[in-house]
Amino acid sequence: MTALYQVTVVKYGTRETVRSDVYLNYHLYGEPDGPIGMDYFFWVVRNADRTIVVDTGFSATGGANRKRTTLIEPVAAFDSLGVDRTAGPPVVVTHAHYDHIGNLGLFPDSPLHIAEAEYEFWTGPYATRTLVHHSVEDDEIDHLRRASREGRLRTFENSVELAPGIRVLRIGGHTPGQSVVSVDTTDGVVLLASDAVHYYEEYERNMPFTQVANLIDMYDGFERLRAMRPDHLVAGHDPDTLARFTPAGTGTLAGLAATIGEEC
Repeated sequence: MTALYQVTVVKYGTRETVRSDVYLNYHLYGEPDGPIGMDYFFWVVRNADRTIVVDTGFSATGGANRKRTTLIEPVAAFDSLGVDRTAGPPVVVTHAHYDHIGNLGLFPDSPLHIAEAEYEFWTGPYATRTLVHHSVEDDEIDHLRRASREGRLRTFENSVELAPGIRVLRIGGHTPGQSVVSVDTTDGVVLLASDAVHYYEEYERNMPFTQVANLIDMYDGFERLRAMRPDHLVAGHDPDTLARFTPAGTGTLAGLAATIGEEC
């Protein structure tokens, strides 16, 4: 079996906002406010032997509740990519915000991999507090609980090797169990940063995102990611993301997908 993979990045949603809405205490930088886009992604990692899904995007309800624009329904994107949802491919939950777990129901037989700290927080006593609860949908958290009862939830403390060439590491900061995924590809090591890095500017200038569970962990997360020295860093919401990689996708996915690495 090969330990190299191709990564597909799918942009399924978008919105327009302002810089002060995405960067914590933006006024402290002494810069004028201005418009900024925010794109929404999920990722598929695969080779001839296996397929692994990383996050599942926001649901129709989750997106509508927050006035997000859907560019392609995630179920249509998964099907266009040829992901066999009935085969129960492993699903990595980088964190439990609405825009990352909104379609877990598409994978009813899949094992769900999530950091223990993430699961414990969102099923614990502080998950309903206003400043954190606004980022989740209760029925989607219930889906995690149901997966746990069904024996499909796989938690890890700090890191786990899902398969040769694929590691999931807890970074924290944005949420207690925010995780990233390291993937070996024919084009080098790809780090799917998810919301440990929303924007490349956030990472390059040490500008934390506005939603943060632990500020020092977020700063430390940037340093940890730098120390990993990936060949490719894939930010979780930056509109520039797709342009950095090889365009992919036809039909309904045209202009909405990119790949890193060759098919293996």
